[in-house]
Amino acid sequence: MIVGLGNPGPKYAETRHNAGFWFLDRVLQRFGGDLRAQSKLKAETARTVIEGRDCVLARPASFMNESGLPVRSVLDYFRIPAADLLVAYDELDLPPGIVRLKQGGGHGGHNGMRDIFRHVPDHEFLRFRIGIGHPGSKDRVTGYVLGRPGADDERSIRDAIDRAVDVLPEIVAGRIAPAMKALHTAAD
Repeated sequence: MIVGLGNPGPKYAETRHNAGFWFLDRVLQRFGGDLRAQSKLKAETARTVIEGRDCVLARPASFMNESGLPVRSVLDYFRIPAADLLVAYDELDLPPGIVRLKQGGGHGGHNGMRDIFRHVPDHEFLRFRIGIGHPGSKDRVTGYVLGRPGADDERSIRDAIDRAVDVLPEIVAGRIAPAMKALHTAAD
């Protein structure tokens, strides 16, 4: 299951906080699938095939800080174990243009991830941390993540997303180490 995090609605569509949604949009463009609202799951879902494997794509229909219940609902509905979950989200601690694949670990203070941790007790799932940069001051974070990046930063973020989508076939096939090496080497 591949999840992109963000906030619903046109007001947030082009904001840094929606980098996970941008990622999911690229997955859909590259591999196909149509998102359909699933009100009982509080998410939009689609199915596609990557590397010969059936994949469920999901976009929570809730706000970022309430992402956990939709993720849990989709996992349960499709009977997908948390070990087969990949979540893509914006990361303040990485500059635009950098994306990191990580397995397990903490939520890093990200509110969407924090809520997923509340609803998905197995935290060893994969994550794409998509760098959006940091405004430099903690009190400016909310306005920064809910703002649109400048043209150069947006291009860098979208290029990083493309590199992440490029390694999805490796990840889906269970070749995590080669995917990490390809992704992390490309950015250095």
